[in-house]
Amino acid sequence: MDASIKQTLLDRFAAYLDGVEQDELRPAAAVAEETDLFSVFVELSALRNEVRTQSRLVKEALDQFRGVFDTLQSSHAAMAQELNRARKASGDQERALLKPLLVDMIDIRDRLAAGLKAPPRRRWFERWRSAAKRDKAEAWREGLRMTLRRLDGVLADRRIVPTEMVGRPFDPRLASAVATVENQALADGVVVEELRPGFLWHDELLRPAEVVVAKRRPKKEISGDG
Repeated sequence: MDASIKQTLLDRFAAYLDGVEQDELRPAAAVAEETDLFSVFVELSALRNEVRTQSRLVKEALDQFRGVFDTLQSSHAAMAQELNRARKASGDQERALLKPLLVDMIDIRDRLAAGLKAPPRRRWFERWRSAAKRDKAEAWREGLRMTLRRLDGVLADRRIVPTEMVGRPFDPRLASAVATVENQALADGVVVEELRPGFLWHDELLRPAEVVVAKRRPKKEISGDG
């Protein structure tokens, strides 16, 4: 065989082998790339499924918490309502028990005030009483005033205050008119005097007052008298 032909055949064979090696290497790289992409796809699918599962679990947990919250809220509202009802019932019972005692305290206050308003009783022989005895009587009246002030303080601490009707229009919700007096300087129905003071307890009537109200004479009667 000619040496040139032999060399040509060898070159072609070498070229063939080089081509085979390149063909073998290319599929391997492609397969590796495809394998990597498949792995990424599998991981993404698994991650998506996991996210879906976690989202479902979170939704279920939120639904459960919402149910528990609604139950707690309704229970709290019911408990608050029951507490307010019990508190009101307790307050009403307390007021019902205290009211007679407070009215008795007001009656005692009336007696103390009446004792202070009454002028001291003097007999003909008292002008010869010693100064020491007169001072003793005045000290007794001062003690009575102190007792009255202290009792008024106790009543005020419990939000028991007088209605103070004198000079105001008569209010049948707070007082009873037991007498009338003619007074041309005042309008009809204005309270002139309190025979027995009334009292409020927490802005509610504890005892009505007994008052004297003004009554103006008709103009015809006044003209006739002139």
